[in-house]
Amino acid sequence: MFTGLSAFPLTPMQDDQLDEAAFTRLIERLAAAGVDSIGALGSTGSYAYLDRGERARAARVAVEHAGGTPVMVGIGALRTREVLAHAEDAQHAGASAVLLAPVGYHPLNAGEVFALYETVSRHLSVPMCVYDNPGTTRFHFTDELHAAIAALPNVASIKLPGTTFDAPDAAARIAWLRARIPARVSLGVSGDRVAVAGFKAGCDAWYSVIGGLFPELALAITHAARTGDWAKAESESDRLAPLWALFNQHGGGVRVMATAAEVMGLVQAPCLPAPLRSIDGQAREAIAAALRGLDLT
Repeated sequence: MFTGLSAFPLTPMQDDQLDEAAFTRLIERLAAAGVDSIGALGSTGSYAYLDRGERARAARVAVEHAGGTPVMVGIGALRTREVLAHAEDAQHAGASAVLLAPVGYHPLNAGEVFALYETVSRHLSVPMCVYDNPGTTRFHFTDELHAAIAALPNVASIKLPGTTFDAPDAAARIAWLRARIPARVSLGVSGDRVAVAGFKAGCDAWYSVIGGLFPELALAITHAARTGDWAKAESESDRLAPLWALFNQHGGGVRVMATAAEVMGLVQAPCLPAPLRSIDGQAREAIAAALRGLDLT
C-alpha cells in the first residue's frame, strides 16, 4: 500500500463536531476513484486539532467506508503515551497502517525522535509511515536519522517533504537513502507541486493533498509518472499551476482544499476545526474561479 497514490482527505466538521456524513462522502469518492490508499487524519485532515474520541471515530468511519482500499491513520501527538493511544485506536478501527509525525511544542532533538519511533514501533501490529514534515513539526530529519529509523520493526515508508525535491541533488539524495534503508521501506513525495519531481527522483508513492479532493487528477499524474510518460505527467501538473499558486498564497493546502470542498457542496461551511478557518471574501471567489477554470466544480 506504500506505492502509487495515497490520497489525504479533509476531516470535515459541523458545529465543532465530526461531520460523519460529509466525511463518509469524501472517503467513498476516493475509494470509487481507485486510489491506492487513503491517508485519514493527516495534516489536511486536521489531526492535531481533534481529541482522542474524534480521531478514533474518524478512523472507524474511514475504514468502514473505504470499500477495501487500505487506510492509513495519523497518530501524531505531543506525548508518547498519546501517540500509543491513537495507535491502539487506529488498529482497533482496522487501519492498514499508521502515519507518525514527531509533533513537538518544544522542538524535539534527534535522540527524542528516534526514541519516539522506537517505542511506537514496538507496540504496532501494522506498518508505520514516518512523516517528515518540518513545516509543522519544526523538526528536520537528517538522512542518517531516517536510515536509523527505517531499520526499526514495522517501519514501511518515509513521507519526504516537498522541499526535498526542489533541490538539484534530489535524485542523488534518494539514491543515498535507498542504499541505506531496508528494501521493504518505500519513499514517498509530499508537496503536490513537486510530485512529478519526486517520482523522477525515484520515489515510490505520492502522499497527496489534492488527491483527497480531486483523486482523478492526482491519479492521472501518478499513472503517467509511474509509466514513464514524463511529458504527460508534467503537463497535467503544470495545468494545476493555479492551485499551486493558491497553496502558496494561503500557507498550504488545508484552507484551500476546505474552501474548495465548501464551494463544491461536498461539505458544509465552515468545515474546519476552529480556530482554523476556510477562506472568504475575494480570495474565496478567486478559488471558485480557479476551480471553474480547471473544470473542477
